[in-house]
Amino acid sequence: MNTGNLDGVLLVNKPRGITSHDVIAKLRYLLGIKKIGHVGTLDPMATGLLIVLIGRTTKISQYLIDLSKSYEGTMKLGISTDSHDMEGRILENHDVEGISLEGLKNLAGEFLGDQYQVPPMFSAKKVNGQKLYKLARKGKTIDREPRFIHISTFEIADLRDDEVDFSVHCSKGTYVRTLVNDFGERLKCGAHLNRLCRTKIGDFSINDALTMEEISQTPIFELSKRLIPAYDVVPSQIIG
Repeated sequence: MNTGNLDGVLLVNKPRGITSHDVIAKLRYLLGIKKIGHVGTLDPMATGLLIVLIGRTTKISQYLIDLSKSYEGTMKLGISTDSHDMEGRILENHDVEGISLEGLKNLAGEFLGDQYQVPPMFSAKKVNGQKLYKLARKGKTIDREPRFIHISTFEIADLRDDEVDFSVHCSKGTYVRTLVNDFGERLKCGAHLNRLCRTKIGDFSINDALTMEEISQTPIFELSKRLIPAYDVVPSQIIG
């Protein structure tokens, strides 16, 4: 299998249950290429768009990390967890009676704009050289520096009993599960993230992404046609 000239941006639809690093490891095996990286990590429980850089294109990652992102998800009201998602330990249970779709939409509007967000303990963010999730697994909690983020849109689509469908467009570095947790705190009933799919990164769309199964079944010469050349993404002088 000749993959020596395989260079470009590959849009991947990450499945639920594996890490972004697992995707890269699988692609290295499938394509027989070591020089592969990604932009914008997704939690294992999240699905959706992952930008994969192959070959010489890996050098443009720094020019893509600032792109905004769009998500669609579902939150569950009434239960808060330590990880802010369904995989965490339950902290509190509350009644959700009396919550309306109109009230949810009005509250979501209050989360728009520039703001600071405290990263969750269950995250890969490093503090003093240690990844927070490793400390969290030991039951430790430390102070985290709030991060500046921007929420462009936060729309509530539907309310079904205690589940809320929503979409959000936000800046890089935004933890959507923490946004959901903070939303639940404002509701005074708690909430955690049940489902999350990243649909866009900048102008890149999940509609143009391939699943891992599709990639594994696509011949290399056909797959190369799906790669976006680096010069279509960043100025040519950056590529060298």
